[in-house]
Order: sequence, then C-alpha cells, then structure tokens
Amino acid sequence: MKLTVSRETFLSRLGIAVRGVSTRSAIQTLAGVMLRVEEGRLELQATDMEMGIRVGVATDSAEDGTVVLPGRLLLDVVRALPQDQLSLEYRSSQQDVEVVSGSARFHLRTLPSEDFPKLPEPKEEGALSVPADAFVDTISRVARSASRDETRPHLTGVLVSASEQQLRMVATDSYRLSVKETTLDESLAGSLEANVPARTLQELGRIAQGSGAEAIGVSALENQVVFTVDDVILSSRLVEGRFPNYQQLLPDSYEHELHVDRGELLDVVRRISLLAQKNAPLRLRFSEGALDVSAQTPDVGEASESLPVPFKGEQLEIGFNPEFFRDGLESAESEELVLKLISPLRPGLIQSGDDGGFVYLVMPIRLNV
Repeated sequence: MKLTVSRETFLSRLGIAVRGVSTRSAIQTLAGVMLRVEEGRLELQATDMEMGIRVGVATDSAEDGTVVLPGRLLLDVVRALPQDQLSLEYRSSQQDVEVVSGSARFHLRTLPSEDFPKLPEPKEEGALSVPADAFVDTISRVARSASRDETRPHLTGVLVSASEQQLRMVATDSYRLSVKETTLDESLAGSLEANVPARTLQELGRIAQGSGAEAIGVSALENQVVFTVDDVILSSRLVEGRFPNYQQLLPDSYEHELHVDRGELLDVVRRISLLAQKNAPLRLRFSEGALDVSAQTPDVGEASESLPVPFKGEQLEIGFNPEFFRDGLESAESEELVLKLISPLRPGLIQSGDDGGFVYLVMPIRLNV
C-alpha cells in the first residue's frame, strides 16, 4: 500500500474514523484504524464491535493494499506533521508504515489486519432516505434522556420510528422520558422501527452536521442498522431487549397546566442550580401567580429567585433533579412551554407550546420539609 494525500484532508477524515476505535478491548487491532486502498480509492475503517465507521478519503495517488495502524497515535502524528502534503507507504520487510511530510519521517508498526472484523454494507432494498436536518434535530431533543447504565442495556438506546411523513424518537432512563415527533415534508419510501444506541445517534449527528449533507440513508439489517452520510458509513448493533411501552408512562390528566416563557424559566433554573450540589434537589414552589425556584446545599450555600406564572389554587411544592429538569427545558424548541403538574409525588411534564411534538416527563424527588 502506498498513497499521497493532503494532510488537511486526511486529518479531517481520520478524525471521524478514530471516533470508532475501541479504548478498552482486549483485541489490540480494535484500537487501530484500517487503511484500505482498492482500485486507487482509500477508505478508513474503525470499530469497537458495537459501532463501526467507514470514511472515504480523496487521494492524489494510491496503490492498492491494506494495513491497520494504531488510531490515536496516527491521528497525533498526522496532526503534528509540518507540511500539507504527506505520503504513507507500507514496508513489508519491517512490518511498518512510513509516514513522510517534508523532512519529518515516522515509522509506525502495523497491527494484525486479519483480526479486524468485516463491517456491514448498507443494502439498497428497503433503505430509507431521511432529511438530515430533521433527523439530527430529533436526535438532539431526546438522546440525552437515554440511560448510561450498562446494567440496563435496553434503556441505553433511542427508539426510532419512521413511516410516511412521521419521524419519532423516544428515550428514557426511567427517571425521565423524552418523546419528539417530527413531521416530514415528504413521505418516506418505507418504514423503520429500531432501538438504536444513543451513542451511535449522537455520533451520527456530529457527522451529519459536519458534512452538511441533505439526506441520511438508513438500512435496517437483522440486528444492525447502517447509516450513510455522503461518503461516511456508520454501522451499529441494535440494542437488545424490549423498549418500555412509553405511552403507559404518560399520565392521562394533570391538575395544573401552565404556559410559561421557556427562556425566562431556563435562565432562572440555570442560576439557581449552581447551588444545587451534592444531589440537592431543585425546589419549585408554586403559589397564586408566582413560582419560587430555590436550592440549598449544606456547607455550600443557598439561592432563590421568583418569576410570575399563571398558577391558581393551593400552594404546590415539588422537587426535581436539577440536571434532568434543565435538560428538559433545553431540549424543548418552542419559546413558550406548557408545564403540567399533578402533585409533589407525581411526575411533571414539559411540553412544547407550539405543538411541536416534544414531550418530556421527569420524575420528582421527595422533599424533606
């Protein structure tokens, strides 16, 4: 294998591929990036066995061949090279790759390419083409609600459903639930329902935003999903286990339904949350026409702030995890929110006020008086 390429081009494409390398696998090769040249075209590949990334790279010249190099090290080396033009050449006798840029010369030992797994190919039959902006925006509204607890793997994913002109994503970690429904301008040529790891979707969002692509290709395989964004192919295992019936988690009715200014409430919550440390709750006390937001952390301090809200009835005080409540406010896209409450021990609901299809349910924290 031998190739000549622009350092800037190679660095940007390598930066995408490296995000797929494993950082904790016992298989040494999974910490590497495969450089494969076929018919003069270079493709970078990386995988941690859960997610795989394939990236096409434009070269000035190339000779066919395949090598695997340590991913992070290669990225650091290319980032440090002195000139924009660089060459890479595999030296079979030394079992290394020579990287040359100007007078700088590096020799990097290769990793066993036979241990590198074959990544799935996107299939044309049954594939969907989804508008990239809508798909990425929907990801950003819900992905942070997915669980990071690997002991509950079925909650680490986002339930993605798409058919006709409807795109829906749902995520929950059992403490909060996010649902975002997006209406597409045109009907899809097929349908999809899959529990996709949140990490995969967040990575897809970064790739799509960086590329400026207008559409994302989606291919559902038996236990995997493959996304195509221009010349980047992102594959992922689907999450095993049944996703919860989220509709059963949503209460049928609420005692209070308040229309509030999202920006104003978010600013107050961000300020007061600074004093909600060491698992201290964010306290919301509703009284006639007003909301008092407060937090207190022993040995640290306390804070409170009031703002007008259209609340009527008996005083209601409820506590929330400050991070979870703030996430809900940040994820909603409308200027006006609908805040729905039942009681101090029942979940609260944040809903976009413009009927934008966003719903965020958050469990309360029992307050000590």
